[in-house]
Amino acid sequence: MPREVFGRDYAFLPQSALLTFEEITRIAGVFVAQGVRKLRLTGGEPLMRKNLDRLVGMLAGLRTPTGERPELALTTNGALLRRQATALRAAGLDRLTVSLDSLDDAVFRRMNDADYPVEAVLDGIEAARQAGFERVKVNMVVKRGVNDDGIVPMAAHFRGTPHIVRFIEFMDVGNTNGWRLDDVVPSAEVIRRIDEAFGLEPIAPNYPGEVARRWRYRDGSGEIGVISSVTRPFCADCSRARLSTEGKLFTCLFAAHGHDLRALLRNGVDDAGLAAAIGAVWGARDDRYSALRSSATPGLRKVEMSYIGG
Repeated sequence: MPREVFGRDYAFLPQSALLTFEEITRIAGVFVAQGVRKLRLTGGEPLMRKNLDRLVGMLAGLRTPTGERPELALTTNGALLRRQATALRAAGLDRLTVSLDSLDDAVFRRMNDADYPVEAVLDGIEAARQAGFERVKVNMVVKRGVNDDGIVPMAAHFRGTPHIVRFIEFMDVGNTNGWRLDDVVPSAEVIRRIDEAFGLEPIAPNYPGEVARRWRYRDGSGEIGVISSVTRPFCADCSRARLSTEGKLFTCLFAAHGHDLRALLRNGVDDAGLAAAIGAVWGARDDRYSALRSSATPGLRKVEMSYIGG
């Protein structure tokens, strides 16, 4: 959230505009009843939400029609993870993803406009391990000329641990990140660099529609992943829906407008009506931004990453 855009005078939403934990859980429950098996909390920074472990506990109480609990995951910048990891695990959180774009403190702070050090993020990852999260996914967005010299050092740092680094192509999400195609480091180049250093071989996806392509070290010292939204779009296999903090349903990371579920909730819709509304939105979706990305797409208004999450 660039400070020049989201400064101290920025008009953020009032608390009453946000979905309550009960409303989030109700919507999530309808999705789970319709076949969703994975729920992810993201942001902005989700650990800034007070009592987030209570929401995790509420979501952990959901069950599919066959009695299974959906998998619960969370993506965080890691700054507050040390103090919350144990409570999140106890509440039922299954998996953690931590954003870490560089191991170099100056580069990290410059890329994220963050007022905390790399060491705080690494400390949070260790705290998560101690809390019972044996494997953490570490997301590194790679930008040419900014942090691409840190690709191999990042791989080396987590090689030999259970953690998985995922190298993400710099995407044109939102309108404020100054995206240029020249800044994108293709995943094929990332794989080549790490392969030359340590030796890699491809492995099969964990499930259909997995966005990260998986690679493992030939010596058995772990695995990495690459997310190639720019050079190898995966729109055709996308199975993700996003719910914003004030109850809008988005069917694409690059969408400009969402569908208002909060209004339905607060006007008394029952679960059947809510499921029908969600089904209508999902059935009509035709999002293919990444597949269509061309000279025609720059300048299109898109929701910001800080609003819709990764």
